[in-house]
Amino acid sequence: MIEGVTLFEIMSLTTILFFIGIYGFLTRTNLIAMLMSLELMPHAEAINFVAINKYLSPAVLQGQIFSLFIIALAAAETALALAIILHLYSNSTGTVDVKEVKELKY
Repeated sequence: MIEGVTLFEIMSLTTILFFIGIYGFLTRTNLIAMLMSLELMPHAEAINFVAINKYLSPAVLQGQIFSLFIIALAAAETALALAIILHLYSNSTGTVDVKEVKELKY
């Protein structure tokens, strides 16, 4: 248990982080900003796994193991997305604005 912090407070914080990620992804037009918003969502889930594991069964490390998998998948996703964004930037109009990119549209 974490002294002075309840599970409800942690879950509220991660819910806010998750919805900030959704809002940022839906409202941004820059691909880098969209990627950063997209990364907030799995990290909020990872915090949820660790917090629930800490409060419900602290002797078992399942939440931490799931969080490590989430972090590894997020790192691979980020590397792939950045490679695509850099390719679009160098081969198209020199912008990473979603409205300007037409290369991967069809």
